[in-house]
Amino acid sequence: MTSAGPALKASLHHERAHHDRCRAALAAMVDGAQEQVAVGEDVAASGADAEVLGYQLRSHAKHMRELPEGPLFFGRLDLAEGVVDAGEQQALHIGRLRISEAPAAPPLVVDWRAPVSRAFYQASTRDPQGVEMRRRFGWAAGSRGDSADLTGLEDEHLAGGPTAEESQVSELVAREIERPRVGPMRDIAATIQPEQDDLVRGELGLSVCVQGAPGTGKTAVGLHRAAYLLYTHPQRIRRGGLLILGPNRTFLSYISEVLPALGETGVRQSTLGEEIARQPVRGTDGVRAAGVKHDARMAEVLRRALYARVGRGDFDSLAIKDGSYWWRVGTEELARIVEGVRAEEPPYGVGRERVRSRVVRALQLQAERRAGAQSNAWVQTVSRARVIREFLDAAWPRVRPEEVVAQLLSEATALAAAADGLLDADEQAALLWARPPRSWKSARWSAADLVLLDEVAGLIEHPEGYGHVVVDEAQDLSPMECRAIARRAPFGSLTVLGDLAQGTTPWAARSWDVTLRHLGKPDAAVVPLTVGFRVPAAVVTLANRLLERLDVDVPVGRSLRRDGELRMREAGGEVSGAVVEAVRDALGGEGSVGVIAADGQVDGVRTALAGAGIAVAGADEPGARVTLVPATLVKGLEYDHVVAVEPAAIAEAEPRGLHRLYVVLTRAVSRLDVVHGRPLPF
Repeated sequence: MTSAGPALKASLHHERAHHDRCRAALAAMVDGAQEQVAVGEDVAASGADAEVLGYQLRSHAKHMRELPEGPLFFGRLDLAEGVVDAGEQQALHIGRLRISEAPAAPPLVVDWRAPVSRAFYQASTRDPQGVEMRRRFGWAAGSRGDSADLTGLEDEHLAGGPTAEESQVSELVAREIERPRVGPMRDIAATIQPEQDDLVRGELGLSVCVQGAPGTGKTAVGLHRAAYLLYTHPQRIRRGGLLILGPNRTFLSYISEVLPALGETGVRQSTLGEEIARQPVRGTDGVRAAGVKHDARMAEVLRRALYARVGRGDFDSLAIKDGSYWWRVGTEELARIVEGVRAEEPPYGVGRERVRSRVVRALQLQAERRAGAQSNAWVQTVSRARVIREFLDAAWPRVRPEEVVAQLLSEATALAAAADGLLDADEQAALLWARPPRSWKSARWSAADLVLLDEVAGLIEHPEGYGHVVVDEAQDLSPMECRAIARRAPFGSLTVLGDLAQGTTPWAARSWDVTLRHLGKPDAAVVPLTVGFRVPAAVVTLANRLLERLDVDVPVGRSLRRDGELRMREAGGEVSGAVVEAVRDALGGEGSVGVIAADGQVDGVRTALAGAGIAVAGADEPGARVTLVPATLVKGLEYDHVVAVEPAAIAEAEPRGLHRLYVVLTRAVSRLDVVHGRPLPF
């Protein structure tokens, strides 16, 4: 740590001056990007080239204008002599984007994702990696980038060899991690730890699964990995696209500002439900029906139902008139063509066109034997002939996913044929609609039905897919949902984030091996993150007591934080008074307050807080001081102070209620109040 006094003041003065220089350079970069747009519009080029160039320049200018306000650097590396060549910089400032006074000039700030920046996260006294000193900067909370907000710095000299303090967390890093949580999730570029950095900088072609205990930063790791891949492989990623999948819109709203803060905009952030929304959800399923629809066996049931529409050889011979000749394809040859294509197992839509082309080819060979080579125009005319179309409609008919699924869920005989040997009679009965619609257009599709529709759509025509997909809260995915995601990254890679202990859906994973197989990435490495900085040790210890009762094999988490508070508040009977008291106490401190209750108790808690004059916001209103959240929506969120209301009610509210309670208890960043009137379930 830099000592107080004149040396600290001189260093702060020097760094503030450098920040002012960076601010001026960034303003010039923004103006320059806009100027390039104006110049580019006058460049002589073909229409297509000019359009592409204009789009690229306008996109870059828009990106530069939309950069969020804030400090321009958070760290500095002083490289040892001999590490850099003569004339190169020995001091490098590290920030969220590269800043320079001219394109070819040495950078005033190096992007945190650049290879040279890795030493900022990985260097240690045991392995200095050419670093003589690492400096971290302390900025005033909420700073918009005014140089006067640079209030402190911390120096770590690495050239002296290992010390006993190696494992201690930087005071500035700890202060940043523990800063009150108000508003959306922040980026962690300034506080990435070595094990997180290894995951962030993994190769594009490698899929990885992060089994992260609460507070270990797995979501932040996934988002920073996305930013790193966009920086390192811009053309490959942008060509295929990058998708962030979250569990719900509340969660996506919470993380929405992380990537823009890291200089990356235009990344699609969505839920799986939105990605597969072929039809509006207007129906609901019982627990049994939903469980069967999400079961992996349904993939084969649907495949059988789709291909049951393909003819089985009872075709009439096909004849087409060509001038004074008739060309014919007999029933046996037609059957061979259809069965040959079917055996190749192409997408259903591709199969239809293969049958068409092979029938036309059989006719063409006859014509060529008698009259010589036929033109492309002849082939096209025959391909469009009515007799060909009528044969295809009988042998390999066009079909919509909705038609296949609606028939399967409406007709017991069709379902029995497709599910033979896969689903028992009770499971088939659970799937059948009680009141079949007149047609698929009037069907009341459920959320689970959309997964079935997507499976059939993928059988008919394979989607193009993304270059990389980040999947958060992956432990809650069903096998059929995993297959939907796999179709969106058939040749791309995945970053899979989750915690088996936080699995709350009826089909939640108990093993990553099974989930990764359904995601199409069976060889993906499973990397545990067990050391947390977000959740205080007292809260982690309490959660670990509950972890022992959960049917999952995951490493126990631990926290490096010895601060924080845990308070058990026992209420006599009605807990509303104790909740109000806990919230009032929480408002006496800093930061956000999250009140979490079982879904059925939320209205009563809201009434009690309103009666006490305490204003509360909903889960979809980030930035509020006090937020009331149903337990089913709290996954992935965090609050400085959490008031957990009646754990027994949370545990009893659903089959995996203990897992839900584990999630609730681990949302606290600084303080946790457990308010209960009934015995605790741990």
